[in-house]
Amino acid sequence: MTSEKTEPKKRRTFLDRHGALERNGTLLLVASLLVVSVGGIVEIAPLFYLENTIEDVEGMRPYSPLELAGRDIYVREGCYVCHSQMIRPMRDEVERYGHYSLAAESQYDHPFQWGSKRTGPDVARVGGRYSDEWHVDHLSDPQSVVPESVMPKYAFLKDVMLDGKYIQATLKTHRFVGVPYTDEMIETAQADFMAQADPDADWDGLLERYPGAQTRNFDNASGVSEMDALVSYLQMLGTLVDFSTFTPDASR
Repeated sequence: MTSEKTEPKKRRTFLDRHGALERNGTLLLVASLLVVSVGGIVEIAPLFYLENTIEDVEGMRPYSPLELAGRDIYVREGCYVCHSQMIRPMRDEVERYGHYSLAAESQYDHPFQWGSKRTGPDVARVGGRYSDEWHVDHLSDPQSVVPESVMPKYAFLKDVMLDGKYIQATLKTHRFVGVPYTDEMIETAQADFMAQADPDADWDGLLERYPGAQTRNFDNASGVSEMDALVSYLQMLGTLVDFSTFTPDASR
């Protein structure tokens, strides 16, 4: 009989306290901040004790100077507004675009190109899917290859020539924020920049510094243009990791 009388009393007391919390805005705010703070500490604090939160993946490397310049053009022209670079691990996305995106594939991106807003398709695996000529035509006049496209024309990229004058400074800036560019990479940056799109250049040193870099005249015109840089960047997206041999680290 005693337990039957005291149990309702305890339940009413708890409800009364809960009601006081809801009626007092200041108390509710303090309690909410306390809950959020505890949750934040639980999630964030362990990260300070981890040496690296990104799984190392074989094949990943920093962008070559020409690819990095192309990426800057990609960002400058707002390509990220319509094209994400994040394939989510869902069946429909994997079947359409390829293997889901890995964190390691964006570890040298500043800023990264993740997102779910797609007016056009995801381009995380676009490298090698189309020829250089297709990319040049698509960038110059998108509707000529995709009639329903709403993408603007970027034909002017072919007329803007580059000399890599500031590419060393760009590499130094990226090294400052953690990209592992070596002194040799920075010293040879301008030469590598010009060589990657020159079919007559000696590419041995470039390929040693940037394994898997694609070397050719990307826009089939003389000189190094912004079109060369952008196409070189697009053609390497998703090509650095060999997913036929990739095995996720189950210990992470």
